[in-house]
Amino acid sequence: FPNSVEIIAHENTKTLIDEWNPVTGLEGLDYPAVFDVSGGQGTPTRTFDDRLTIGSGDDQVDLYYFGRGHTGGDTWVVFPALRVMHAGDMFPGKQVPIMDQSNGGSGVEFARTLRLAHATVTDIDTVITGHSTVMVRADIAEMADFVDGFVADVRAQKLAGRSAAQIAQDWQPQPRFRTAYAVPGADRLQPYVQVIFDELDAQ
Repeated sequence: FPNSVEIIAHENTKTLIDEWNPVTGLEGLDYPAVFDVSGGQGTPTRTFDDRLTIGSGDDQVDLYYFGRGHTGGDTWVVFPALRVMHAGDMFPGKQVPIMDQSNGGSGVEFARTLRLAHATVTDIDTVITGHSTVMVRADIAEMADFVDGFVADVRAQKLAGRSAAQIAQDWQPQPRFRTAYAVPGADRLQPYVQVIFDELDAQ
């Protein structure tokens, strides 16, 4: 984008861009420091806290921050005239989401953030996910239940003395989610189990 384009992000996102931390669970991937290469072009020029409205009428866009989950700065983008919300990677699709602890993400708080989004933004019909098909508002609430179940299972198995590696090896979602929801292999799942372990240990 040219320098004349205003780039808006949550205030935490701007900080995280400056820090350029590795992604939890994907530390082996070599992500280029694109903003260093660009001389800072493309970094946010405007930030917001909890909510920001841009434009009006059919061109209105509402930006929301509901809390931690995928990262510590995920923005939800609502197009009121179209009754559409873009959830980004807070709702990647029906799957275990990336819980990027290195960039402010949280497993323990993830479902609460989803529920706040669902309760706050009610005048929508369509949800654009981060990596899957278009879904509907009710799917956000279902996703919250799925993540809640994951966290609850990890908590219970941790209390029973199992390690993060052991849990990741054989974890399965609750029966009602087993057809529609994807579970990654143990190598991909273990980092997010560990995120939850770390958060529980810090409580």
